[in-house]
Amino acid sequence: MAYYQNIFTQVQVRPVEPEHGIPISSDARIGRPFNSYLFGLIGNSQVGPIYGGYLGALSFACGLIAFEIIGLNMWASVNWDPIQFVRQLPWLALEPPLPKYGLKVLPPLNEGGWWLIAGFFLTASILLWWVRMYRRARALGMGTHVPWAFASAIWLYLVLGFIRPLLMGSWSEAVPFGIFPHLDWTAAFSLRYGNLFYNPFHMLSIVFLYGSTLLFAMHGGTILATSRYGAEREIDQIVDRGTATERAALFWRWTMGFNATMESVHRWAWWFAVLTTITGGIGILLTGTVVDNWYLWAVKHGVAPSYPQIYGPITDPLATPGGAP
Repeated sequence: MAYYQNIFTQVQVRPVEPEHGIPISSDARIGRPFNSYLFGLIGNSQVGPIYGGYLGALSFACGLIAFEIIGLNMWASVNWDPIQFVRQLPWLALEPPLPKYGLKVLPPLNEGGWWLIAGFFLTASILLWWVRMYRRARALGMGTHVPWAFASAIWLYLVLGFIRPLLMGSWSEAVPFGIFPHLDWTAAFSLRYGNLFYNPFHMLSIVFLYGSTLLFAMHGGTILATSRYGAEREIDQIVDRGTATERAALFWRWTMGFNATMESVHRWAWWFAVLTTITGGIGILLTGTVVDNWYLWAVKHGVAPSYPQIYGPITDPLATPGGAP
């Protein structure tokens, strides 16, 4: 039976007595645990119980307020028509304040005030959830690698919606809430600052993004391919190498000349994933505050070739009369 497993199948362990975890003094979990076949296809089949806690309740409440503000504003923008709301939802947006309001604490509600209120509650929800994750990890005696990885994503979120607009002196520099509108903002942002692809921190972010997907795929594929030999017991195999580790190491030495260990591959993957948003945030933060045109910056520093001057020299649009926003 050791050969029955493939990429489409997996064992679903369902204990007779549901797993209750490690009891801790602050444990006050709610919900009766049950097993789900569908959840078992992608992870542990047991669902619940969940630890609520005051931080979880506050985070959920703040997130719900933000969700309601954004949703109701989008609904109002189609004159409260439910059909049009569903139809146009991907294109609907809650826009930040106009440039004329700068960093005003509370502009008129229909001209960016609702965006600020929604952003406040959404940010509060995310930060409260981070504290919740950190406290739960410490309570269980775990390392805090997961909350710190989450913090790297929060860094990019704060740069886009809070830190960079503060440095630019206007909330209008922030990202709107909406599916396609935020993608449109990204395209316009890149065009406005001379093509973000020439931003070296954007380049690094893409390297880490693609690199992390490759690393996770390589590692996941290796473990699945050697799981018949007990590779899923990775911690055991770190200190007591078994046939799964030996086969995995031999495979990568044969194909690439080098292999990560059962332990180090997780550090590689963690750093690659975390650095995706860290470097991305740095690149966004420098745009408009330090560098006004990434293409001209790239030409100046020998990163990109200059275009032939068929129509005259290329100048920074901001340096021309009327070029300032």
